[in-house]
Amino acid sequence: MHANLADSAPVIARVEPLTRTRTVRGPFDYRLRPDQADVGVGTVLRVPFGRQSTLGVVLELASQSELALDRLAEPDAVVPPGVPPDLVALAGWIAEQYCSTPSRALSLVLAPGGAGGRRRALLQAALTEAGAAALLGTERLTVRQREILTQLQSEGPAPAAALGTAALRRLQERGLVELSPLAPGGRPVTLAVGRRLEGPPALTAEQRRALEAILEALDPAAPAAGGRFLLHGVTGSGKTEVYLQAVQATLAAGRGAIVLVPEIALTPQTVGRFQARFGDVVAVLHSGLGRQERHAEWLRLRRGEARVCVGPRSAVFAPLADIGLIVVDEEHDPSYKHERDPRYDGRSVALRRARQHGAVLLAGSATPRPESVVALRHLYLPHRIDGRPLPPVEVLDMRGLHHPLHPRTRMALADVRADAGKAIVLLNRRGWSNFLSCRGCGQVWMCPNCEVALVLHGAHGFLSCHHCGHRRRAPTRCAHCRSVAVARHGSGTESVEQELREAFGRELPVFRLDADATAGRGRLAETLARFESAPAGILLGTQMVAKGHDFADVALGVVLDADQTLRFPDFRAEERTFALVTQLAGRVGRGRDGAKVLVQTLAPEARSIILAARHDADAFLAQELRRRQALSYPPYGSLIRVVCSSPVAAEADAVAARLHGLIAGAGRIVLGPAPLFRLRGRSRSQLVIKSRHRAATVRAVGAAVEECAADAARRSVSVSVDPDPQ
Repeated sequence: MHANLADSAPVIARVEPLTRTRTVRGPFDYRLRPDQADVGVGTVLRVPFGRQSTLGVVLELASQSELALDRLAEPDAVVPPGVPPDLVALAGWIAEQYCSTPSRALSLVLAPGGAGGRRRALLQAALTEAGAAALLGTERLTVRQREILTQLQSEGPAPAAALGTAALRRLQERGLVELSPLAPGGRPVTLAVGRRLEGPPALTAEQRRALEAILEALDPAAPAAGGRFLLHGVTGSGKTEVYLQAVQATLAAGRGAIVLVPEIALTPQTVGRFQARFGDVVAVLHSGLGRQERHAEWLRLRRGEARVCVGPRSAVFAPLADIGLIVVDEEHDPSYKHERDPRYDGRSVALRRARQHGAVLLAGSATPRPESVVALRHLYLPHRIDGRPLPPVEVLDMRGLHHPLHPRTRMALADVRADAGKAIVLLNRRGWSNFLSCRGCGQVWMCPNCEVALVLHGAHGFLSCHHCGHRRRAPTRCAHCRSVAVARHGSGTESVEQELREAFGRELPVFRLDADATAGRGRLAETLARFESAPAGILLGTQMVAKGHDFADVALGVVLDADQTLRFPDFRAEERTFALVTQLAGRVGRGRDGAKVLVQTLAPEARSIILAARHDADAFLAQELRRRQALSYPPYGSLIRVVCSSPVAAEADAVAARLHGLIAGAGRIVLGPAPLFRLRGRSRSQLVIKSRHRAATVRAVGAAVEECAADAARRSVSVSVDPDPQ
């Protein structure tokens, strides 16, 4: 029963406390004071909770409670800004669908940097080039200093107060971090303030047909209102312009739009085009902004000052009041899946939010997921807008060769140098070498916290764990047998960069694009801008180089070790391999004749590589859907992954075994428990649940995890649930 403080009956707020533990579940009733008349669904309150004070979100108002009124505590304070009611409802759905808690789901929709005094930070810390080098070099760092530098490297600039000002000051004195004032308001520097707005260009016939279908669905009075579309267009076919004109129609109808991109730092051109078309009506939400900047943008959206939100996965929670369109660009990209609890899929949340608002969902890709092919209405853009064909792709057999570059690749790069042209080289593995081993006794240098080999970074630098961040100096001899025969295995972007520099010299400069080379705010965009403006060069990097870039003068694309993703034990391995090769090929030959793509592989007969070389997405999808239907894989079945982790392997195994017994049955196949490699000092045991009935299976898994929660906590076991794992 809902009530208002204006009624004679006392009003009770049912509050979900923002805790991380699974063993504490709300909501809990609190008695509202007369001066809290504005409290409603979505209000953030500071409430007494046990022996402490915590934040909580109001889920509903009521006039009665199971407890006597005088036994209810009162909230300490209202903490603005609150959360829109539709986002409170969305958080409840996320908690159910992804076997999480309401508290963890609500944390996703809170205003960034806005609750609980988090806006007190007046200084922002950013990693300097010296700081990035210190993580790989010989600088002496305390444990806390290394943690701070690692966080700034992986997450970008952060408020100083959140990191510890004293430690930051010492790092600043050494030139490893940069501290700068952060105003409490103002516009983010990423916005194109003052840019002259651009008008829309003429559309091709294919673009026009696609847009007409979308515009019909945007009309709330039309029979097809609120449609769900897959814009399947080859790279360079003009999908972004269709998005832009669909957003323009949405704004003209008085509604708002959300445009999701895989990673905001990798798509500066997309963001720039939306800002150039719509100006200040565009807000940008992403983790690369400081918390104060994100908070200011969030408020602009909440107040209706901005009506278009562009950003990566988390922008799906933008506080727009009336959404008419949600765009999911590059919908195939796995980065739309959140890696922490709740492990939501941004594409599924976008669909749910579109349904909440009666909005149109428009997903686009040159390599769409089989799930989207089955679920969404197709719109096709089969040709590039400039009329040029997709570049020819040649598959190079690397069997029997031990050099990272095939002779044909070296010749093609030499031709690019002779023509003063540009090339993109993709190797989806950073570092110098995959691992080191002793030729005398065979030992491999492993991470002490994770059961994985350490990766060599730098020609004579450090070994690093890509899971926990552990680093140590590269050895010159084996500690076990004292042999100095230390062998390096495999090549990463660092070693290939060195080889390219030595082979092609100053005439063809190399621009490396990976997580190591672009650490620090703005470094990635700067590297892309330098490559774009250079008269000639090679853009070398991990899968970053294949995402969302539009370069008009690239004559050659090269994929090294193209079958690497095929070696993962994942039913999506072929899909990802096909997408990686196709997406890289799509960066080549835009605005230039005579371009080509070379694909180096140890598996030249692999179906995904052959069909990618033919640019035949339809054939690949048809075959992939038949395979998945036969094996009951998505979209014809559902998978849920449950991982139990503990410092003690037996404890993780015991909880996993109990979960197996609770979940099995009713047509569900439960695989495991199976051991996973030790990660960050914790042993892990995994279950994989396979079923054709997702909703019932999610409920069964959620109930089983809740039943085991207290026992797991007592055993120091963490339980992670991942529906639809990527």
